[in-house]
Amino acid sequence: MAKPTSVADAKKRLDDEYGQFRRHLDSIHDAFDQVVSAKEDDDIYDRVKKLEKVVKEVRDGGMVGSGLNGHRRALEEYKAALAAEKAGTG
Repeated sequence: MAKPTSVADAKKRLDDEYGQFRRHLDSIHDAFDQVVSAKEDDDIYDRVKKLEKVVKEVRDGGMVGSGLNGHRRALEEYKAALAAEKAGTG
């Protein structure tokens, strides 16, 4: 397991990862808006496919970055730091 992290450091990393997620959320909203605004003569299949692609990129990351996996790891690290502090080992 990785070295113990202070609660403050873990919280900063968690905040950074959450901020990245919030910035990427706009791309999901844009793709979703394209689906919602589709008319009967639009290629809805293509719009939904693009939405799925954007969601997958945010969730899994792209060529660079870990997507929401980074947030998941940061959250686990933060919870572990809180538990260690509460137990008096941090």
